[in-house]
Amino acid sequence: MILIPAIDLLDNCAVRLFKGKYDEKTVYSNEPWKLAGGFEKNGATLIHLVDLNGARNQIGVNGESISRIRKEVKCKIQLGGGIRDKEKLAYYDSIGIDRFILGTAAVKDPELLNYALEKYGKDRVVVAVDARDGIVKLTGWEEDSGLKYMDLLERLSNSGVINIIFTDIAQDGTLAGPNLNAYKEILTKYGFQVIASGGVSSLKDIMALSTLGTKVPVYGVITGKALYEGKIDLAEAITSLTD
Repeated sequence: MILIPAIDLLDNCAVRLFKGKYDEKTVYSNEPWKLAGGFEKNGATLIHLVDLNGARNQIGVNGESISRIRKEVKCKIQLGGGIRDKEKLAYYDSIGIDRFILGTAAVKDPELLNYALEKYGKDRVVVAVDARDGIVKLTGWEEDSGLKYMDLLERLSNSGVINIIFTDIAQDGTLAGPNLNAYKEILTKYGFQVIASGGVSSLKDIMALSTLGTKVPVYGVITGKALYEGKIDLAEAITSLTD
């Protein structure tokens, strides 16, 4: 299992939201590219980047920061937030983004999802499944899809998707620990490479995800707030996972 540090961009600053609420944000840096460089120096091989403005259809706000982060680090970057057309996919491909995260588009525009899978390959496409009380949320978690997340996972499995990020929104930004039961359920039923996101607060949480005991293990775990607030030492945690 790999550890994936997160940078959520809002108005070109690195922030964390509480349970996905835009009006409950904490700003951690106005130079997010420096955070990315620090993560790479401490052993990160993949960085999780989210354009929160883009998720709300505020296009281009974080473009400069995204480009600078890509230039500052050599490690892989997966990027989501507002990727809802072919042009945006092509642009991010052109600046060297390694993996594209589709959330809202994966639900509302299955044709775009299929296009991305065929054009860029299954390894480079990740679908974000973000749920509150079992229901998938869209458009920066502000829109209710009315779709149960297990029903969406069934659809994605049939579409040939192999990479997903599952977030229990009720845990996100709370440091309350991940929803282990949800991950067990998903990994028991499907063969996705699952990245866990939401609530990770300690090395203990990370190790719990790495030892779930399911036939298919958790592929990776995203952590943001716990890194920024010093509750997890990135280098130490990466070492623990590789020992």
